[in-house]
Amino acid sequence: MTANVAVETTPVIPIWNDPSHDTGTRVTALIAAMTVEEKIAQLFGVWVGASDEGGEVAPYQHDMEESADLDALLPNGLGQLTRPFGTAPVDPALGALSLLRTQARIVSANRFSLPALAHEECLAGFATWKATAYPVPLSWGATFNPALIRRMAAAIGADMRSVGVHQGLAPVLDVVRDARWGRVEETIGEDPYLVGTVATAYIQGLESAGIVATLKHFVGYSASRAGRNLAPVSMGTRERADVMLAPFEMAVRESGARSVMAAYTDADGVPSTADEDLLTGLLRDTWGFTGTVVADYFGIAFLTTLHGVTDDWAEAAGAALHAGVDVELPTVKTFGEPLLEAVSAGRIPEVLVDRALYRVLAQKAQLGLLDAGWSPVPPALAGADLDDTAALRGTVDLDSYANRELAREVAEQAMVLLSNDGTLPLAQPRRIALVGPNADEPTAVLGCYSFPAHVGVLHPEIPAGISLPTLREALRLEFPGTEIVTARGAEVDGDDTSGFAEAVRLAQDADVVVAALGDRAGLFGRGTSGEGCDAASLALPGVQQALLDALLDTGTPVVTTLFAGRPYALGRAVDEAAAIVQSFFPGVEGTTAMARVLSGRTNPSGRLPVSVPRGPGAQPSTYLAPRLGQATEVSSIDPTAAFAFGHGLSYTSFSWSGLIVENKESGTDGAFVLAFSVRNTGDREGTEVVQLYLHDPVASVVQPVQRLIGYTRVELRPDESCRLTVTVPADVASFTGRDGRRVVEPGRLELRLAASSADPRLTTTVLLTGAPRPVDHTRQLHARFRRTDGPDA
Repeated sequence: MTANVAVETTPVIPIWNDPSHDTGTRVTALIAAMTVEEKIAQLFGVWVGASDEGGEVAPYQHDMEESADLDALLPNGLGQLTRPFGTAPVDPALGALSLLRTQARIVSANRFSLPALAHEECLAGFATWKATAYPVPLSWGATFNPALIRRMAAAIGADMRSVGVHQGLAPVLDVVRDARWGRVEETIGEDPYLVGTVATAYIQGLESAGIVATLKHFVGYSASRAGRNLAPVSMGTRERADVMLAPFEMAVRESGARSVMAAYTDADGVPSTADEDLLTGLLRDTWGFTGTVVADYFGIAFLTTLHGVTDDWAEAAGAALHAGVDVELPTVKTFGEPLLEAVSAGRIPEVLVDRALYRVLAQKAQLGLLDAGWSPVPPALAGADLDDTAALRGTVDLDSYANRELAREVAEQAMVLLSNDGTLPLAQPRRIALVGPNADEPTAVLGCYSFPAHVGVLHPEIPAGISLPTLREALRLEFPGTEIVTARGAEVDGDDTSGFAEAVRLAQDADVVVAALGDRAGLFGRGTSGEGCDAASLALPGVQQALLDALLDTGTPVVTTLFAGRPYALGRAVDEAAAIVQSFFPGVEGTTAMARVLSGRTNPSGRLPVSVPRGPGAQPSTYLAPRLGQATEVSSIDPTAAFAFGHGLSYTSFSWSGLIVENKESGTDGAFVLAFSVRNTGDREGTEVVQLYLHDPVASVVQPVQRLIGYTRVELRPDESCRLTVTVPADVASFTGRDGRRVVEPGRLELRLAASSADPRLTTTVLLTGAPRPVDHTRQLHARFRRTDGPDA
């Protein structure tokens, strides 16, 4: 008689759930086991909103889409969850619980136990209720400080990751070509090198926190005609390569970014979402990008509805897949039944689905979402009692003291002192007249993609969720012994001048006027800046210029402050204002930063990432222009800026001297080495921003008069000096030649060490010798600064 013996067996872990196998082996095995329906389900997202009671998410009803049926979709799995935190106000802890429970449902519903990847917006911080709203990207550019922006992004990423988010839809690498475009606030500036270096730092910070960064908008979106959102793009191959593509190329090479978003726009008749040469030929085959390409929201459907290059949803899906798009966002449309039917009928090859799926699943594997034992519990809820929702509410802090301090540091370094007749910094004046539509407006510091401006305005019954001190409140704290009287004077937009009289009366009785002007961020016409809020000209919105002129007429010194999303022409104030301080939607600590600059507690060190025009109508214009794009005798329009790209003043002064060039000649494969000194000649500590521009006087194709090729921030105490060495590889002089290939040509170059694009301090002429040398995406991208009397600059 044989006894029954219980034998313990170790469960067999499928290859795709076993992290001991390499990613390729795991993903290939999983794809082979999936049905077509299951494959396609991984290639789209569903737009949802988390529950403020901690229950499962609910599909979001958008006016461009039908609401998704999760019960019907989930048995096949789901690729992404779109903006569970960023769709409506939800307590962060309960939003995390809602996402957790939804992920558990998704995992249990599909036979491979695959969770969804959750993405959110993070252009100015984690775009959710009660999260810190940081300065917008245009302020990042104004800092000229990639290291600081890297720290900020790491903090943003850590907050997102703590509640279960995997991907952030940022940063924007579009280069400003026309400041009338509403989304200028989302960009880093008008120079591709500044955009590339700062964006790369932001991506590195976000990715260091485990968040998939998404480069957008690839490519040309910001060059739309007349600055109109989604308008066609007219540009040649050289402008596209040397200006628009350059930041993306740098980021792909240096940042570790794992996702790219295709742009809405078409360039020369080819929409980016259907451009195989761009999304596959350049991005993947040439640059070697291995991550995912996601569609901008509704961008695949736009191939049919707006671009007219496809006839129906299935054809649009096929065109996008063929071009190299992997994921449809924000919700299922063309990648749903239309794609499934087309694949089943043989009209779209299944191999295209498999190609996109491989990238999607490889990313999920990298995030640990395929691992056996994966848990949907995010770090913020680890160890919490998930059944006690009342106790959970308010336990997750996304607006910590450390966040606010970091936001203030970025805001302070982004403040740009444009002009100053000595009025600033203010001593303790007896009375300040604070006048203007942004004088006592809490949201004046917020960009379009901050949660209160983007979503909160749709829920006026719910508070902003974060502290937003107004400029009036910040000035009262900064000037405790000063009487501060306030008048709105006018609205941001509109033509009502009835408030002028009171504003003028207060100004006449004050020691100094602080004029608080600028924008109101919003979406699609709800603001004067933001997505779909394009400007007809660069005149201050509404009657603000008339208000400013009326204040100037009083004879009281006027300090003009701007909380804006783009640069504006300031009319008489350029020459007549006592001082002008420019900020670009500086975030939750922006008014505190502005008050500290006005008092002198902070010595301003920001520099303009975009030129400030002298007149409102000379657009499009940019400092990055050839000779005929600048002032000439053959045109009555002078596009010369009132304040040039890179400009910014300080409360101290600096001298530059002792330029030595180690080698005046170099081959086209060599480098030049320059050394020079910078001294703080004032009586207080300050920061100089050293900028290096290249002027190529003779080239085979027309070049901009100058372009930025390097920069560094130098902090110096009074009378302190430092010696800087900069190595300039010949590669940075390359450009796209007549044959469409990038080349370093022999000839004279002028290297300009400058305080702005209009303020060269030390200049030298050097010579490149030898034959023209073709270069590619492996070329050197940076002129390297080094502080020879201390740590690297």
